[in-house]
Amino acid sequence: MDRFQEMQVFVRIADRGSFSLAAEDLQIPRATVTHLIKRLETRIGVRLLERTTRQVRLTHEGEAYYHRCVRLLEDLEETESSFRDSPPKGLLRVNLQGTLAKYFVVPGLGEFLARYPDITLHIGEDDRFVDLVREGVDCVLRAGVLQNSSLIARQVALMEQVTVASPGYLERQGVPASVDDLRNHFAVDYVSSATGRPASLCFRVGKDLVERPLRAKISVTGADLYTGAALSGLGLVQVPRYRIERELAEDRLRIVLPEHPPPPMPVSVLYPQNRQLSARVRVFTQWLAQRFEAFEPDPR
Repeated sequence: MDRFQEMQVFVRIADRGSFSLAAEDLQIPRATVTHLIKRLETRIGVRLLERTTRQVRLTHEGEAYYHRCVRLLEDLEETESSFRDSPPKGLLRVNLQGTLAKYFVVPGLGEFLARYPDITLHIGEDDRFVDLVREGVDCVLRAGVLQNSSLIARQVALMEQVTVASPGYLERQGVPASVDDLRNHFAVDYVSSATGRPASLCFRVGKDLVERPLRAKISVTGADLYTGAALSGLGLVQVPRYRIERELAEDRLRIVLPEHPPPPMPVSVLYPQNRQLSARVRVFTQWLAQRFEAFEPDPR
């Protein structure tokens, strides 16, 4: 088993590019990490890592050894998990989109940790692209159409979306009666961190989805700013309904073109495709799916 620990430490160092970060992730002293790598390199007789004051890089031999270690560790975890009924344990590093975390995930984390008391959570909040391997993150939760094909995605929810604007904006610009009326309107541009480009508004017309790129006087990169710009009367936005229920109830935002709604927004858990899905990620993903399902409205 010492050899597997050496492999585990080596793979984590290679992923993180740092002895210190690997030690933090694995929750062992840095001196132990250094000792294990020295022992590994001595035993197999090659140098696996090039160390400088700023970074740690794989040697040519280290690159080949890394890929073999990844496969062996995956096989070991899969084999052990298939023969034991013990609950998952260890550190689970996740990164959550902010509004999803606030409304759906964080309020129920006590339940998850009570169900899996041997799991320790480390949670980050972001809307950006995360390099899961380099940043030591096990999985991320994101909303929207996924752009990165290097990750495996499991969809856990479909969020109803609506097109809204403030009463003040609609008084100035008029209430559109059809999608064609939108030529006289403005949008708040939401710039995707994945593409760097603003997304067009999208409407369901019959069985088709129709995109309408509108003029915009402002562009934003955050979900709260996006809603805030609509509240300030700066244009039309399309958002998940859960996020603006209060504003709708208080008549600070109004739904536009309800007969032509935007497509629902997918919510997905993403993890690297070249890694075996750990028991920790699997139960967290299952719990997220149950969590979102509990909030879905009853069919009418």
